[in-house]
Amino acid sequence: MTSRVAPHLESVVFRTLRRAMARGTVRSRPLSARLARAMRNPLPFRSTLLLVLVASVAVARDREPVSRNIYLSDDPRDEVRPVYVAGEMATVLRFQQPCDAAGTKMLGWEGRFEPVECVGKRVLVEPLKDLEPGDRFLLLVTLADGKELPFTVTAREGRFDHQVNVFPDLETAKALRARLADAHSRERILEKENERFRKEEASTDHALAALLANGGRKQTSFVRAQKYVLSDGDAEMVIEVFAGKNKAAVLFHVKNLSPYRPWKVKEVLLSTTRPGEDLGVVWREQAKPFALKADRDEIPSGQSGNLAVVVDKSAFTTEKGLEQLTLELFRHDGQLNAVLILDPVLVRN
Repeated sequence: MTSRVAPHLESVVFRTLRRAMARGTVRSRPLSARLARAMRNPLPFRSTLLLVLVASVAVARDREPVSRNIYLSDDPRDEVRPVYVAGEMATVLRFQQPCDAAGTKMLGWEGRFEPVECVGKRVLVEPLKDLEPGDRFLLLVTLADGKELPFTVTAREGRFDHQVNVFPDLETAKALRARLADAHSRERILEKENERFRKEEASTDHALAALLANGGRKQTSFVRAQKYVLSDGDAEMVIEVFAGKNKAAVLFHVKNLSPYRPWKVKEVLLSTTRPGEDLGVVWREQAKPFALKADRDEIPSGQSGNLAVVVDKSAFTTEKGLEQLTLELFRHDGQLNAVLILDPVLVRN
């Protein structure tokens, strides 16, 4: 069977796929005999069952700036608090009293940071570039009353501190109001999480995704349509795509090749899309719902884990009829690990 792709996709998808296959980073396996028999009827003009792009040229999601509060105590056993920074991004530490410029310094900053600035009640920290994994710098801030506050300047994948409000005295009115606001925020987050869990417990798609992620594919009616093996140096990923009755599924089996950091998912997106003129440039037009389950929260170095996505036929439905969908997987550091173009042929049997 000859598969065809819409002309506006061909220049982006096939060129990138050929390059990846030439490098040996993509290996495709044919359709299963069962699915091939089910697909003997002619397909519509956009009959691409599945195309995979490897993020060898990784595309990063924007790093998320975060504002948060830090509450300190006089207990000598209290840990040194971390401050998370990102290259060429300013992080502001805001205190309840002015800082002493002469007593505020960071060890080993030369060549890695702009000079630390102490301006009124604020301390500005700006690295010249992203820190390497494991980098730690000691920042010592001295307040006007002589109190010294140590912090560890480091990095966190995908996020950085835009502003950190520091409260050395827990009994001040500002500190109490901030703690109350934090408590309300945590309560709202927990309520949303509980509501999500309740919906997932009653969801057939989430149950199917859980079965796939935990090795129970034989307990489902899914038929494997395609299998790909991708590798980007940090992880090897076996991707299996399944067709089903009014549902499609994708199973990612990930082996973490990194010797020093765990692998985990930052974000998975499903949308109707149109590609840009270069790899990784995708214009998302409409987000679509899907079920997502993993057999573990993160994959330690040298170990493997599964991540499963189940998509209902209704997600493929638009005003124009059934349309292709794009599934994007971003790993822990915001890098785009894989792009799957899913054709509605997967849900037509």
